[in-house]
Amino acid sequence: MLNLWKEQEAKACKNELELRVYSSRLLGRDPSLVLHGGGNTSVKITEKNAVGEEEEILYIKGSGWDLETIETEGFAPVRLQPMIALAALDALTDPQMVNELKTQLTRANAPAPSVETILHAALPFRYVDHTHADAVVTITNTADGRRRIEEIYGDQVVVVPYVMPGFDLARDVARLFAEQAGPQTIGMVLMNHGVFSFADSARESYERMIHLVDMAESYLAAHNAWELALSARAIMRLIG
Repeated sequence: MLNLWKEQEAKACKNELELRVYSSRLLGRDPSLVLHGGGNTSVKITEKNAVGEEEEILYIKGSGWDLETIETEGFAPVRLQPMIALAALDALTDPQMVNELKTQLTRANAPAPSVETILHAALPFRYVDHTHADAVVTITNTADGRRRIEEIYGDQVVVVPYVMPGFDLARDVARLFAEQAGPQTIGMVLMNHGVFSFADSARESYERMIHLVDMAESYLAAHNAWELALSARAIMRLIG
């Protein structure tokens, strides 16, 4: 798994949101990490509202945007504290969740926030990256996937049993992370779904994702797995 981060390019970013765009595009450029608009990223930023009060805002990839080509306006700004409060609930219907996400937007023309907004809010890091990395999902989608994931990562990740994306997943993540995460935790594996990395800097969160996926790729290679097939888009890039 190649690390595409270039510090000179990153230095051209004027603020945290632009850095979020930069590292999101790096993830989106690799089809083995995200396909068909999959995956999402976020950043938590303190901003002043119209009356001068400081608010913590979660900028999360909006629906309909692709990580490879996302712009700053592709991130939906949602008030963070209400999202954290929602993660502590026992239940929330899909219509209720969608309503809460929309009513906590700070920009009227913003795209709809990701269905995983509450999950991102519950993770106590400034930058959060989420991909559906082929190598990780290849391992989780085996009969003994959890054992293999634990063998690969040990206490570097929190492992979450499969739950359909939405409120129930966000609630479970909030609880499991609080119970299991420690100073050594750099990511989270959602069984049969994907992988998260997080940190308080864009570069560290991105590089943790690359590290976690590289570990999965190395495990597959060591166990004589077939080489992951290149997607049609990747092949076209290689041949020009």
